[in-house]
Amino acid sequence: MKINSEVIARTALRLLDDVGLDGLTMRLIAQDLGVRAPTLYWHVKNKQELLDAMATLVYVEAAERLEPPPDGSSWEDWLADWARQLRQAMLSHRDGARVLAGTYVNHEAVHRAVELNLRTLRDAGFTLGEAARGFPAVLHYTIGHTIEEQAHTSAAYGDDNPYTPERLAAMVDAERFPLTAQASSYLLGMDGDAGFEYGLRIVVLGLRAARQERERG
Repeated sequence: MKINSEVIARTALRLLDDVGLDGLTMRLIAQDLGVRAPTLYWHVKNKQELLDAMATLVYVEAAERLEPPPDGSSWEDWLADWARQLRQAMLSHRDGARVLAGTYVNHEAVHRAVELNLRTLRDAGFTLGEAARGFPAVLHYTIGHTIEEQAHTSAAYGDDNPYTPERLAAMVDAERFPLTAQASSYLLGMDGDAGFEYGLRIVVLGLRAARQERERG
């Protein structure tokens, strides 16, 4: 197999599911590829460049299926569906959201996704500046929520996960903090899809409200 940055990144994503981001090393990747670690540095200069390449694969996995909104659909539904696609792409890899956070992604599929987001919001009445600030708000919410979601179900905890419902109930003094005790599963995002959808709705409705406020002057 000819080794290049994409082969290295795909190998890293496969290994990620077994060892997590903290356990992923260049030596482990090289061992899996049957080469010495210094060989990898001809293609990826450091761990950050490796993460950039991995994040590109995850982002492209979500973005390559993105199409313009069909006739009659709302920009709100289209933007929310894009966020769901991105979340699912991150959830398909252990620590996938941590991989994507803060990385530099430069790929034609990414540029196309950005263009579609800007065009969709422009067509919905947003200014270019509003669109350029608006869709990253959805993007950042999606990544941040997924980071927390994956952290709370992390395999790194093993059988000692502090976020299990039983341990959550034991952590809070229900007499002193009754509302916190009752709402603990919601506060810590243990309701998965429902929690994500609720927050996503807030962000999208916030974009709509901001545009309407500007239109009212």
